[in-house]
Amino acid sequence: MAIKVSEREIVQRRKRLEEVLSAEGIAGACLFSPHNIFYFSRFAFIATERPIALAWAFGKRPVLFVPLLEREHAEEACDVEVATYPEYPDERHPMERLADLLRDLGLEGKKIGADSDGYGGGYGYRGPKLSEVLEAEVVLAKDTLERMMAVKSPEEIELLRESAKWANLAHSLLQEYTRPGLTETEIAARAAFEASAAMFRALGPNYRPTRVGLPVHVGYRGQIGPRSAVPHAITTNARIRQGDVLVTGATADVGGYWAELERTMIVGKPTEKQRHYFELMVAAQDLALAEIKPGRRCADVDRKVRDFFVQEGIGEYWRHHTGHALGIRMHEAPFLDIGDDTVIEPGMVFSVEPGIYIPGFAGFRHSDTVVVTETGAERLTLYPRDLASLIID
Repeated sequence: MAIKVSEREIVQRRKRLEEVLSAEGIAGACLFSPHNIFYFSRFAFIATERPIALAWAFGKRPVLFVPLLEREHAEEACDVEVATYPEYPDERHPMERLADLLRDLGLEGKKIGADSDGYGGGYGYRGPKLSEVLEAEVVLAKDTLERMMAVKSPEEIELLRESAKWANLAHSLLQEYTRPGLTETEIAARAAFEASAAMFRALGPNYRPTRVGLPVHVGYRGQIGPRSAVPHAITTNARIRQGDVLVTGATADVGGYWAELERTMIVGKPTEKQRHYFELMVAAQDLALAEIKPGRRCADVDRKVRDFFVQEGIGEYWRHHTGHALGIRMHEAPFLDIGDDTVIEPGMVFSVEPGIYIPGFAGFRHSDTVVVTETGAERLTLYPRDLASLIID
């Protein structure tokens, strides 16, 4: 059972990036995004005001540049050289120390591929651009990085498959514990804790989550009753009531990869109106699943779904595109969107989640994680999708 990407895979990723960027005359890389650093090193960390970077001159071993407080964490997490600086902002700014490191790597005066021209910041961070502290040409390589991450390797797909299994368990617990009179918070907390505890037991002592908190996330995020029609609602600790439409979400951290599972449930016997929109939502998702095939464009899938909304007279209840890629981030490129002409390839992984949102009444959305195969789309999230299985008695 895989619980993290192998070191061999990490080395292959760096080699692929080196090959692509070297062909453009780029001599090395400097990455600041936590997701990109994780992708090329397996180092997961809490991003704060303290800059962290992964840098390497192509053909040489990478160096992870971290504040002193992260040294032991970094050395334990990944097989690269670790260089530290005292603190931020300190008497000498960390970006100036990073420039020293890049000079030591022989990258001054060269082209450097980067995901941004300096640390992105947050938490009150202030600092110079990379191009302001080093005589070098900083070439933004975000498109190259996105293309690399879009097609998943067999190892990545297995981690997402494992994540989907734990999301399925978490959702089954959420459904089991949902009852009228209880609050969304108490239901979600119980389900997330029990699923996380089971996950720790099953995956063993070598399993490590990559984010703070429980490794399983499950709940309603405020999409309860009429507020289920707010696609990105925030938890309000609402109390479940008879007749409510509930939109759920579940995922689990396996090696830093996160599958997405969402379902629409109904408390008590569905009304005809609830049943009508539920069935339309499932039909829209079925259509999208059937349209995902290698060689087609992401835009083609979304266009089919949008046409369906118009044909069924529910265009006014459309709120968002059909889906998005995912992996180490819950939202990645490309997008199943009418404006994204990316050609779908085997190995791409998408959420498929067309939703219907009727203000003041209810929202209806299933989301499934699928991997693109040579012939179509394979669902990784296998939780029941039919209405009879999603009624809270």
